[in-house]
Amino acid sequence: MRFCMITTFYPPYHFGGDAMYVQQLSHELAARGHHVEVVHCIDAFHLLSRYPPRSGVAEHPNVLVHRLKSPVGWLSPLATQQTGRPIFKSNRLAKILGQPFDVIHYHNISLVGGPAVLEYGRAIKLYTLHEYWLLCPTHMLFKFDREVCTKKACFSCTLTHRRPPQFWRYTGLIERTIPHVDLFLAPTAFTKAKHLESAPDMPIAEFPYFTSRWDTSDTPRPPSPGDPPYFLFVGRLEKMKGLQTLIEPFKRYTKAQLWVIGTGEYETTLQTLAGDCHTIRFLGFQTGEQLRRLYQQAIAVIVPSLWYEVFGIVILEAFAQRTPVIVRNRGGMPEVITESGGGFVFDTDEELMMIMDKLLDQPCLRSSMGQQGFEALQKRWTADVHLKRYFELIKRIGKARKVSRKSPGVTKT
Repeated sequence: MRFCMITTFYPPYHFGGDAMYVQQLSHELAARGHHVEVVHCIDAFHLLSRYPPRSGVAEHPNVLVHRLKSPVGWLSPLATQQTGRPIFKSNRLAKILGQPFDVIHYHNISLVGGPAVLEYGRAIKLYTLHEYWLLCPTHMLFKFDREVCTKKACFSCTLTHRRPPQFWRYTGLIERTIPHVDLFLAPTAFTKAKHLESAPDMPIAEFPYFTSRWDTSDTPRPPSPGDPPYFLFVGRLEKMKGLQTLIEPFKRYTKAQLWVIGTGEYETTLQTLAGDCHTIRFLGFQTGEQLRRLYQQAIAVIVPSLWYEVFGIVILEAFAQRTPVIVRNRGGMPEVITESGGGFVFDTDEELMMIMDKLLDQPCLRSSMGQQGFEALQKRWTADVHLKRYFELIKRIGKARKVSRKSPGVTKT
């Protein structure tokens, strides 16, 4: 089969887990003999990043990557952000998507094509809801950059996030383009429900992520000699990720350290908040075997996100190393913990520290929860499990399209 992935960011021109998911999905399809083409926007990365792209993994021979770059540079993604249309890249996108693909799979399209790109091409169309961009101009439903959004104030909130207002959102463009998608894929039930609150007729299926980042058959390594016990944070250093909420607890907590992996715009502020606290270590960007070792030897990974996190691929990466995870009771993450039995959910600092004490004082509990997470990963969140369901959904859509062509008036499912 021929697949086309459309996304704003793709390694090495990327920031977060959604781009890693697109790459892993593309490579897993390619490894099974399918042809995959990926379209992404280099201009958008350079518009938003203070850093050059880091080196990435080699692409599979069956994956062809179209790295879109316009002569007008950053004006191209800005024009898309303002109009909801791929103004400066429309011809290139139309040419690529006009090829005879079997499936066009949309991901984060905010700066590569806006909602209008959903009209391009005639293949079966899927759209993974990595964020809340269809509902929220800031993508995150994180109001005024300080709390989850329960009552809209989009114009003023957008300005708080230092983004230009998007007046096209009041023209019905999203409502007109949504019907071009056969099926939206929500990584968690929470994400699905959140979208259905605003668009009850959207065709959405719950479809969780997977990870194939490392070979999970390897035996975990013992802790490095001399390393103190530590809990691990892995992610972008942005306010919505909630790392700042861990700093004060770890200033008081003397039994273990907090090791922080990642970079971002909030990094300097976080380091200032931590001050000279010797129990908090910022290790910057890590990848490959070093990151894997850090996962393996952590007491647990803590995910303190303040926004409605869609899923949290770091949870699966921790499970792959038999490491338990502690998540804030927010968004879709608690579902993953409940389904796996591979960690804990917390609401308050006191609950978090009680959980940390349990895992430190009871090594067998840490090991058993890590093993439960690992076993759940094998059953629910591997590439094989993911692709089996992926092709089932595609087959179902194909059958529904045939029925629709034969029977006028029959709608898509």
